[in-house]
Amino acid sequence: MSLKSWPASERPREKLIEHGAQSLSDSELLAIFLRTGTRGKNALELARELISSTGGLRQLLSLTLNDIDQFKGFGTAKYVQLQASLEIAKRCLNQNLRENDALESAEQTKQYLKYQLRDCHNEQFACVFLDNRHRVIAFEVLFTGSINRASVYPRVVVQKSLHHNAAALILAHNHPSGIAEPSQSDIDITHTLRDVLSVIDVTVLDHIVIGDQAPISLAEQGYL
Repeated sequence: MSLKSWPASERPREKLIEHGAQSLSDSELLAIFLRTGTRGKNALELARELISSTGGLRQLLSLTLNDIDQFKGFGTAKYVQLQASLEIAKRCLNQNLRENDALESAEQTKQYLKYQLRDCHNEQFACVFLDNRHRVIAFEVLFTGSINRASVYPRVVVQKSLHHNAAALILAHNHPSGIAEPSQSDIDITHTLRDVLSVIDVTVLDHIVIGDQAPISLAEQGYL
């Protein structure tokens, strides 16, 4: 049945206008994005099928271009649009972070890093470079590794810190396993980078480990 024949109160677009985007389910939000369905399925039915088939909205967003062939009604054009929407959301988080002290907005910083790194299929090691007022200068992924390991070279972190004229930084990396508990090697590289960077007067403020649940701060756990 076409969505146009549904009562206005049940149509995702009208529901959003009346009650706001937060009132919509994942399927309803996706249906607005898809706009059209496929033969025999309206946009909402297609959205429900896509979310069910992939395991959730997050999993759908993390699909690669090579993955989408198996999903009828979700072609290259919609994939590109969805990835562009995701990048817009990330850039909005980045802008909010740049306008605030990264330490005063610690939870916002964690959420930004979570959205940047959580769904990466391989381990990635990144830095948030800060000025002397702890405002964000730049975010960069410096190292990408295998499924469970990324080699970190202190010399590169030093070079990047000097390039950005950073006074401080926040380290971050993801655990593709989804378990954010820091390993001994995570603690060791944090201490190594802290000691090396102190020579050039750059302070390591924190090291955030990203998993499926809440990010873990090594500073909050007493490792810095």
